[in-house]
Amino acid sequence: MNVPIRRVASLVLLMIVALMVSTTVIQYFHAGTLDADGRNKRATYDEYGRFRGPIIIAGDPVASSTPVDDPYGYQRKYADGKMNAAVTGFFSIVNGTSGLERTENDYLNGTADDLWFDRLTSLFTGAQPQGSSVELTIDPKAQKAAWDALGDQRGAVVAIEPSTGKILALVSKPSYDPNDLATHDYAAANEAYQALVSPDNDQRPLINRAIGGDQYPPGSTFKLITSAAALQSGDYTPETVIPAPTTYTLPGTSTVTENYGGEVCSPTGEQTLADALRMSCNTAFEGLGVKLGDDALRDQAEAFGFDQKLSIPLTVTPSRFPPDDDKGASSPARTALSAIGQGDVRATPLQMAMVSAAIANDGTLMSPELVQTVRNPDLDVVSQMSPKKLGRPISTATAGDLTSMMENVVENGTGTTAQMPGIKVAGKTGTAETGVDGESPHAWFTSFAPADDPQVAVAVVVEHGGSAGSEATGGRVAAPVAKAVMQAVIDG
Repeated sequence: MNVPIRRVASLVLLMIVALMVSTTVIQYFHAGTLDADGRNKRATYDEYGRFRGPIIIAGDPVASSTPVDDPYGYQRKYADGKMNAAVTGFFSIVNGTSGLERTENDYLNGTADDLWFDRLTSLFTGAQPQGSSVELTIDPKAQKAAWDALGDQRGAVVAIEPSTGKILALVSKPSYDPNDLATHDYAAANEAYQALVSPDNDQRPLINRAIGGDQYPPGSTFKLITSAAALQSGDYTPETVIPAPTTYTLPGTSTVTENYGGEVCSPTGEQTLADALRMSCNTAFEGLGVKLGDDALRDQAEAFGFDQKLSIPLTVTPSRFPPDDDKGASSPARTALSAIGQGDVRATPLQMAMVSAAIANDGTLMSPELVQTVRNPDLDVVSQMSPKKLGRPISTATAGDLTSMMENVVENGTGTTAQMPGIKVAGKTGTAETGVDGESPHAWFTSFAPADDPQVAVAVVVEHGGSAGSEATGGRVAAPVAKAVMQAVIDG
């Protein structure tokens, strides 16, 4: 072979090697970047052209994929879309995913590590890869009861099975229809999304008020935590007499606080801890909080789950007990407000449902969960929920005392609208000031039933008093919603 031919052959060989190397680099090392590139329509068609597993509640799909005659192959459909949007989220070719459609995406589209054998089988058989079904813990009757009872009011409802942590209902209003975002019409999907996130849309329907958002001051429902801290200290019992003045001056300030509506808690200026909770006496709990101290309240709140990251598997915004200042101290005035769930305390409805659930479960707090079972396309179980203990915030004795005190709230106190014939109900009302002049307070209620054999714990918040506005109280507005949900679970 002469020299020119050898040179040409070497050059061709070098070009072939370079081509092989560049192809390998692109296909292997850059695969992830290319797949994630929004201009890569092949990745989009692959993702949306694969049969996506359904999201199921009590045997019925609430999110499912149906074949369509377009490049994407399948269309995502949502049954009772608005009612379940806080749970399912949406799956959109334009706007991505949210809710369980996002957190369970690897199972739903069949790419989860647990499903490697199914993918291998499909490779050898030539079958079209399919996603897994995700079965939820939601009780459809409880979910419907929460949705209907909340009505047109803004707010949220969460119901939990105390002994397992199963979430039986999770509703947030205002809501949206995920079908509007799942459409394959790009313009329509984008228009629907922009309308939901528009600054002019003050309803903020994409915010899951049950587990996140700006959260709410829990108001007097936090008095359960203050009571728990007192009982756990060993220095108090339900019958311990504590100061209950008509007004209370925040320590170190000239700010005078009073009870709701200027109510007098006791003509003697004293009452038992049980009566203070029954009447929801602000002045009594402010003084009690200061005496217990900021650290005791914080420790008790954190034992119930405040300031802790939580996944259900939706990401939950941690509820907040105010941190110490830069010098590591907290003012007694702030502690007094924290003790009644005001000031800088913030909580989600899920968190306050967890408080009631722990009391109902003899002091043991179970990890809340939304996903019951994941099944592959052959309906074999891939994963199964196993109840997990999250902690033990209070003793069995304290749980028993709090249960009796909460029963008294419903039987003879501020929560009588939650009474159920023949069933003992334990509950606590809350009417939380927002701190903004002119704004109506948020109405709260948290409870469990039956009190002597708990099946369900509930928390309800109605923003700015709902239809009652400035006249709202937790007992008037939120307690009937909780009652409807508890009744639905108990009636089965």
